[in-house]
Amino acid sequence: QPHLVESGGGLVQPGGSLRLSCTASGFGLGYWVVGWFRQAPGQEREGVACIGVGGTSTNYEDSVKGRFTISRDAAKNTIYLQMNDLKPEDTAVYYCAADPFLNNLVYGLSQAEYKYWGQGAQVTVSA
Repeated sequence: QPHLVESGGGLVQPGGSLRLSCTASGFGLGYWVVGWFRQAPGQEREGVACIGVGGTSTNYEDSVKGRFTISRDAAKNTIYLQMNDLKPEDTAVYYCAADPFLNNLVYGLSQAEYKYWGQGAQVTVSA
């Protein structure tokens, strides 16, 4: 059974940085499209970033473009989300998700496209 685990969340001041990790077990993450999503209290879960097989294609939600970077480390079977210049509105539980059949990153920010999900990591941006 594919399993995803997020780590790296925490409390950071506005303008600070965090790097989230999503590590997979039970399957090779390098062959699947992977997305990062977030859900703030009282809000719907939204797609933040996604990365294609091979790691050269990415897609970002507009509010994080230029601040967040998604990347792969195939040797570690891990996907990263580097988050810079964090803002209070970035506060949320962040989830990674993967799907073996998704291949068009145009749909990569839609949670309906993903079958496997991690348990989430809390990111809090506050002074």
